[in-house]
Amino acid sequence: MLKITATPEQIQSNNDLIDLAIERAKVKNDAVLSRLMKVAPPVISKIRHGRLAVGSTLMLVIHEVTGMLISDIRRFVPR
Repeated sequence: MLKITATPEQIQSNNDLIDLAIERAKVKNDAVLSRLMKVAPPVISKIRHGRLAVGSTLMLVIHEVTGMLISDIRRFVPR
């Protein structure tokens, strides 16, 4: 997993991605999403706080759990 230093805009984009994933997966919160994605809850927290980048593996997991298109997920991920 790649550690990053995120700008406020990137952090907001990460939060928007996680919020959309929660909505699309029809779950209540980050903890339930993390269980559904089979990742530890701190992974979601680190993404939200800009301490962890959303890599290709996490993009695929979000796609599998939510049905979101990879191209839609990539819009939230800074390059």
